[in-house]
Amino acid sequence: MDLLNWSYDVFKSMNFSDATALYGKLAVNLVSVIIIAYLLDFLSKKILVVAFGTFAAKTKTSFDDFLVKNKVSKYLAHLVPLLFVYYIVPLVLKDFIYWEIIFERGVNIFIIFIVLWIIRSTLNALKDYLKVQPNYSDKPIDSYIQVIMIMLWIFATIAIIMVMFSIDFLKIIGTFGAVSAVVLLIFKDTILGFVASIQVSVNDLVRIGDWITMEKYGADGDVIEINLATVKVKNFDNTTTTVPTYSLISDSFKNWRGMVNSGGRRIKRHVLIKANSVHFLDESDIEKFKKIQLLTSYIDHRQQDIEEYNSLNHIDRVMGLNGRSLTNLGLFRKYINQYIETHPAINKDLTMMCRHLQPTEKGIPIEVYAFTSDKRWVNYEYIMADIFDHIIASVKFFDLEVFELPSNGDAFIEGDN
Repeated sequence: MDLLNWSYDVFKSMNFSDATALYGKLAVNLVSVIIIAYLLDFLSKKILVVAFGTFAAKTKTSFDDFLVKNKVSKYLAHLVPLLFVYYIVPLVLKDFIYWEIIFERGVNIFIIFIVLWIIRSTLNALKDYLKVQPNYSDKPIDSYIQVIMIMLWIFATIAIIMVMFSIDFLKIIGTFGAVSAVVLLIFKDTILGFVASIQVSVNDLVRIGDWITMEKYGADGDVIEINLATVKVKNFDNTTTTVPTYSLISDSFKNWRGMVNSGGRRIKRHVLIKANSVHFLDESDIEKFKKIQLLTSYIDHRQQDIEEYNSLNHIDRVMGLNGRSLTNLGLFRKYINQYIETHPAINKDLTMMCRHLQPTEKGIPIEVYAFTSDKRWVNYEYIMADIFDHIIASVKFFDLEVFELPSNGDAFIEGDN
């Protein structure tokens, strides 16, 4: 205060009127306060930023590094000059009650914002720290931080209103209660997102890193961010799709996490066989198919059972329709089943089968249902293509035909014939 008293003595010695001296004293004091506050802000930033950086560099934990990265020390430094101004303003403006109240309220509001910024930076540092921790890397940390910040902004707004208008806290709460319907309407998406975030987290519907498919929004890729209002999905074509968080609980979507965590990735694909290419096998056919190594033992065993049954029941085998007999389609299905069971890329601990589906106007679907051991997309596609290349090439060895819609070229050739 020596500087302030010295300023007042200088103006008093100039023989100005009392009012002029008073306002001169006010002006000099305010300028002095501003200069001192600026110097304090400059020095405190230098000291705190350097101290925080040095301390963070020497510690083993990475949390303080994130505090430095998010400039927590910088915002803390701003508190020093603000506290100085907060305590000095009543002394400087003691003769100006009106301006004292205005400046005091302004400083209080400024302090509220700085405290809010400090908390926000600390929460952002905490968010960054948790995201690199294995136990929290797949949690929607962004949603939680956003919820906390919304609550803090609400309290900060209430505090600012209380400071500006000197309103009692209970009166403000009563006012908010009266306009709650309007608040709910304005923050409808935020509230829905908040509720959805809680349900997504509690029910473990989606984690960061999950591969999800949501056709309604064109999303097919990995979840990279879960916020209060949106979920960001990086698609496999390197585009980004933003999905409303509440749609994860209101709409249908596919999460591939179960497949990723399981022992294999499913193959479920069929070939269509022409129905008129299916027929019973005679002895010459059976001898021909015995040369297929994967079927040799099966045909021997199966043929023995069929002959015993036909003999026991006195079946007349003049017509192949009578009694029991093998078909080329049945052997083809058995061959595919044997082939996938011996394929090195198929997981033998999971379901494997070749099944006969409901015949359609386009033919008889013969479906392969199995799981690849390698779940990586590129390798999975290669394995599946390799299996079906072999199956399609094998069809003709069983005197079967794959159904295809005739092309113009096919129609022309048939006409010529």
